[in-house]
Amino acid sequence: MRILGIESSCDETAAAVVEDGRTILSSTISSQIDTHAKYGGVVPELASREHLRAIVPVVGMALEQAGTRLEDLSAIAVTQGPGLVGSLLVGMTYAKALALVHRLPLIAVNHIEGHIHAVASQNAIEYPALALVVSGGHTHLYEVLAGFRYRLLGKTRDDAAGEAFDKVAKLLGFGYPGGPVIDLLAPSGNPQAVRFTAVKMKGNTLDFSFSGLKTAVLRWFEARDMADEVGRRRALLQEVARPTREQWVEVTPQVTLDLLASFQATVIEELLKRALRSAEEIGARSMIISGGVACNTGLRGAAEMRRMGMPVYFPAPGLSTDNAAMIAAAAFPKFERGEFADWSLKAQSNLALA
Repeated sequence: MRILGIESSCDETAAAVVEDGRTILSSTISSQIDTHAKYGGVVPELASREHLRAIVPVVGMALEQAGTRLEDLSAIAVTQGPGLVGSLLVGMTYAKALALVHRLPLIAVNHIEGHIHAVASQNAIEYPALALVVSGGHTHLYEVLAGFRYRLLGKTRDDAAGEAFDKVAKLLGFGYPGGPVIDLLAPSGNPQAVRFTAVKMKGNTLDFSFSGLKTAVLRWFEARDMADEVGRRRALLQEVARPTREQWVEVTPQVTLDLLASFQATVIEELLKRALRSAEEIGARSMIISGGVACNTGLRGAAEMRRMGMPVYFPAPGLSTDNAAMIAAAAFPKFERGEFADWSLKAQSNLALA
């Protein structure tokens, strides 16, 4: 059974063909990083236009790489939400058109569920499992039961973890996306150098909040004259699109490297502390950590070093960031249950999983 997945929730136009929910026959992605980098973040209108330009060739390439014709498919899966509504509409409209013309079932997939399946489809997960989905747009904790039933345990009340990484990096002149740069430079700093106050949540203590941490970095920045330092980094970005670690270190004093290391360590501690507590509360037998921030080497290393008390599964690097293979994989159990969408399907920017 082959399912074509289409993903366009934010700034990646992606298509993939997955067989029997596990075997990835193709996975193609058209990134918009260079388009949005100059603005320091994703511009929704530009994202929609780039999806319009890319969707047809990306889907065609995915089919070609998989050696599959549209007539050979069992279904077409598409991200319904959450995400940028204009971006979602591009992928959904094209998926509807293909499904209608070729008389194929249409399957709607929640983007967050896709991130969970990026791990579940490639590993022997024991249930119940605890899923931490952490990216630029999401920081959620879910109980995952057999049969892929979900219960939301906690979520961010403000910035997502990946968003906090990017905003701190932008403030300090590291450009966009800044999360990978912080991860690259954090090992050069002392993670104990800057002490951040732990967030005490009222109400649901499994929720996250990163706005206070972001503000603390801003106060640290404002207390120092960093104009020349930040200017050197911005000048470097004008000369080199993607500077190496050595190039970044040359324009970054040790005190700033220490800040980056401390900031990253604090975010990781908040993520793993709540994930572990959630897992203990539900009696989880395994843990899934997925989403774009799952690429962070500091997070992966901390999860391995910390005694989590259960197997911890991360996605392969190519399945961490937004991709369509995870959408096609998440569609497979829905196909088996006969959960098909009709032509009234609408994009939902705030679509909830549970």
